[in-house]
Amino acid sequence: MIHIELTREEPWPDHDWDAIAKRAAAAAIERTTHGELLITTAAVEISVRLTTDDEVRQLNQQYRQKDKPTNVLSFPMVQPDLLDTVSQNSDDGELLLGDIVLAYGVCVAEAAERGIAVEDHATHLLVHGTLHLLGYDHLVDDEAEAMEEIERDALAALGIGDPYLIRED
Repeated sequence: MIHIELTREEPWPDHDWDAIAKRAAAAAIERTTHGELLITTAAVEISVRLTTDDEVRQLNQQYRQKDKPTNVLSFPMVQPDLLDTVSQNSDDGELLLGDIVLAYGVCVAEAAERGIAVEDHATHLLVHGTLHLLGYDHLVDDEAEAMEEIERDALAALGIGDPYLIRED
């Protein structure tokens, strides 16, 4: 069972972010080889933090040595090759999959640039972040296409269009 532990900082507006994050994570997980995490008796927890560009910039600097905000950061807590074993053999019935952090200003700017709702873009970033928690890496050439395809499928299931489709205005 997926559990989302979500914190929202200003300026993120009040919204049902918990439900959005849970749907996004479930849609992503369901389309991977780790789909059993959705039905395991262990509580699979993902921590989501909706925060400011400044906080994300600090985290990006601290953990990736990049002194700028980015749309999403993911911090996996379990090595991907151990996910199946950990979920089946969890001592306390909990599996902390990891943390996902979204930057408000970057997310809003990207959504405006694409002409989509902030909630839809945040959903995409949550799907993307969840895949990173599962070990997917778009910076590895042979994994980028597979990761994007999972994102497209997950978002389509949630009623959200292809985020990689180039708009002609």
